[in-house]
This record gives sequence, C-alpha cells and structure tokens, in this order.
Amino acid sequence: MITRRRLLMSTASAAVAGKAVPAAAATARSRSRSLQRDADALRDAGVTGVAVRLDTPRGTVTARSGVRDLRNRGPVPEGGFLRLGSTTKTFVATVLLRLVGERRVSLDQTVEELVPGVVQGAGNDGRTITVRHLLQHTSGLPDYVQDVFPEQSAETYFANRWRTYEPEGLVRLAVRHRPAFPVGTGWAYSNTNYVVAGLIIERITGRRWEREVTDRILRPLGLRHTDTPGTRPFLPHPHTSNYQQFTEGGQPIDTTLPYRPFDSGADGSMTGTARDLNRFFGALAGGRLLEPAELAAMRDTVEVPPGNGHPVGARAGLGLFHTPLSGGGGCLGHSGSGFGYVVETATTLDGRRTVTVSAHSRSADPEKAARQEEALRDLIDHALSRDD
Repeated sequence: MITRRRLLMSTASAAVAGKAVPAAAATARSRSRSLQRDADALRDAGVTGVAVRLDTPRGTVTARSGVRDLRNRGPVPEGGFLRLGSTTKTFVATVLLRLVGERRVSLDQTVEELVPGVVQGAGNDGRTITVRHLLQHTSGLPDYVQDVFPEQSAETYFANRWRTYEPEGLVRLAVRHRPAFPVGTGWAYSNTNYVVAGLIIERITGRRWEREVTDRILRPLGLRHTDTPGTRPFLPHPHTSNYQQFTEGGQPIDTTLPYRPFDSGADGSMTGTARDLNRFFGALAGGRLLEPAELAAMRDTVEVPPGNGHPVGARAGLGLFHTPLSGGGGCLGHSGSGFGYVVETATTLDGRRTVTVSAHSRSADPEKAARQEEALRDLIDHALSRDD
C-alpha cells in the first residue's frame, strides 16, 4: 500500500521532472538555433556549403547550410565525408608520441639519427633538428608546397593534380631552399615537417605511417569512416563538392578531386567524417590515447607569431593548437585545408565538448576570405564557449 507521504514525494518528483524536461528541451533548441545561425552566417559570407557537428555530454547538435553542389543545388548531406587536409598531422603526432611513450624514440632525437641523409642541403641540417622541432613547426624547414604549386591558377591545378611524389622527393624539393630561421629560434608552419615525421614512423616501426594510424587510433576508437587513402582520388558518398576561386573575380572551380602533390602524405591526406573527428579529438584531449607525460608534451606550446593565419593568442603544441575562447579558457584543435575546402575541429581542454566545421569553398578575394575566416572562428568560439 502506498502511503500518503510516499505519494506526495512521488508527485513532487514528477513535478520536478516535468519542469526539467521542458527546460532541457528548451536548452537543446537554443543550442540548435545558435549553431544554425552561425552556419548560415558562414554561408552568407560566401561559402557554398557548410556542415557543423557539435558533440557534448548533453548530446549531438548538427547544422547545415548552403548547397551540396553548384550544379544540382541539393542540400548539404548530413554526415558527409570530408577531406581532412592538415588535420592528418594530429593523427601523425599522436602516433609519434605513442612511440615516445614506448621509449622507441625520444622527442629530442635528431632527424639525422632517425632518417640519415634525408634532411641536408642549403643550410638545412638534420643533425640539429629534433622530433620536437618537427612536430611543433620550430625546425625552420622550408615548405615544399610552393615547389609543387608554383603558380596560383586553375591551369596549374588541372595540369598537375594527378602527379605524385615520394616523401623523400618532397623533402628534396624543400631543402633546396634556405631555412626560414635557425632551428628552434622561430615558428613557421611547414608541411615538410610532417612528411619527415611520416618517414620517421616508418623507420622506427618498419610499417608505413598509415598502418600505424589505423592500428593505434582508428580501430581502437571505432573510427570506421576515417581512412588513409594515399593517392586514391575519390571521396566516398555522400559528400559536398569543394570549389576554389583561384583568381579574384574568377569562376569557382570544382576541386573535389584532390591535388595529389600535397594531398597524398603524412602532412594532409586523410579523409573522414565530422563524427569521427569529434570522437578522435575528444578522446585525445580526454587522455584516452596518450599517457599523461606524452599528452603534457603535446600540449606544451609556443607562441604563434602574428600574420600566420591563426587567431590572436594562438599557441602551437605538438600537432595541436591552443586557441583562447571569448568566454575564458581555451580550446585545442587543428584545421585542415586544401583547394576548395576548410575543415576545423576544436575541443575543450577536457575533451567533453567538441565541434567540427566544414566549409566547402574558398575565395581568392582577400576581404571575402577574411569574412569567411572570421565567421568560422566565431562559430567555433560560440559552440565551445557555451556552458549548457
């Protein structure tokens, strides 16, 4: 028999629950409206297609804006496949730090010790560059990208997009140029650093970096939609088309097919989905992929100088960037970009709130490109600064 006291308590609990459910629903609706508003702002800044996924302890919110492609103008697909570009570097850095934890390599070992003869020429000296310098972009190594895309034009894209290079060949192109600065005295983003990092992984393990990423990260986390396709050119379906404007005032060119000279290696070749990216970055920041000492090394940062395409106050770790948030604190993440797309994933320091944004066109108009970049950063800041 239910006593009157128990009945009153049950009634009171139901009343509290009844209030909690609408409150939670209202919060979810507010979060969804905010994310959609910011996705629309990115579209209004001129991006043809936008997709966003935000994962929090309270659930997942998504937003899409713009069109899937300029010919058929269908909606941006939910959960579409993405080119990850330089976000690949965070996976590669994680593998190397796992090897550091296993005492198979040290962050202070030099490139020359690990891959003899690969980095030498024009003042570049592998005897003075360490693994830490590579992963933090403090090596001064020149970026090979200008060698494989010397002229900013659609003609160059179409003429060279099927050409492939071996990693050693890309490094040879880079070290024909003088270093950007003496080792350890400055900071400059260079894709060459991670081409060398991929070679180091292969030398240490006897297996290609792709296999190590798959076995150490993708399989354990169940990232079934993330791949290391190498030179395979086609994205799985569904996906949104990417469009690059090569010259100011020029027509947008469909660049959904990759530019193989810099879309095939350890510095930027992976593909995946926003769901998988959020799971990876959340697990990484939450300490589920690295031991405390290695995660602390990854999060040990140096200042990113102004004019390097990063927000004010950004700092570079080992395969990660720390960016301040307007609501206080900061986030960890990495962006990836190529012809016609930008993908950016960022997570709170504890990995509990993670967002991935994909923008599927890029402008050659400096002012328009700046507006798009600002809208993307605002979206990430708003998504991670909320506490609901």
